[in-house]
Amino acid sequence: MRELVVHAERVAVLLKKRKESVAVAESSAGGLITASLLAVPGASQYCLGGTVIYTGKAWYSLRDFSKELLGGFRSATEENALIRARIARERFGATWGVGETGAAGPTGNRYGDPAGHVCLAVSGATERAITLKTGSSDRLGNMHAFAAAALQLLEQSLS
Repeated sequence: MRELVVHAERVAVLLKKRKESVAVAESSAGGLITASLLAVPGASQYCLGGTVIYTGKAWYSLRDFSKELLGGFRSATEENALIRARIARERFGATWGVGETGAAGPTGNRYGDPAGHVCLAVSGATERAITLKTGSSDRLGNMHAFAAAALQLLEQSLS
């Protein structure tokens, strides 16, 4: 976790300087993105919160959720990650949203994506989405890699 906080600290500096905020909707990172942001002292100035939406059933626990919000895009796609980022930004009233969806491992997901496959997105003044493939089946290692990449994508978007 300490290696993730290094990334979160850089994000925190940029968000505080800009007087902006972030919210996160993550899946296979399991809350590590949000936890990293919250580990930086003064996080209440910029981090509004996050959700871990790990299963299809979890989507339905969101207020006013309907399948149409997902635009027909399955999990573990850049489009789905971008929808997650937008939902986080809009629902929390944040300046920025981060979305993450993938397959941490040790096996792939039901859509045929291998372990280590993740899609990440940022929604705010700009929108960006990327796909990362670690090539590893190490679940914990992938979760950390996913969180680090999400924080780096947010930092790049803020810079």
